[in-house]
Amino acid sequence: MEVSVIPIGNSKGIRLSKTLLEKYNITDKVELILEKGYIILKPKSEPRTGWDKAFKKMHENGDDKLMIDDVFEDENLEEWI
Repeated sequence: MEVSVIPIGNSKGIRLSKTLLEKYNITDKVELILEKGYIILKPKSEPRTGWDKAFKKMHENGDDKLMIDDVFEDENLEEWI
């Protein structure tokens, strides 16, 4: 695919089509990798983005309860001291 290099202020850049942005899930940032004479653009993922909202919604729905106890009846906590 051929794209044009365009002026952006004192710099230059490239435009990516909406189709490419959607197909590769590119939103605000990309990782630029220089490798053996190639420039590689890789979508920048932030895996924990939105977790705060999801946890808040889970709490509001009552879905944030423990499924198993975090301390068992027969557990001896003294052996960890």
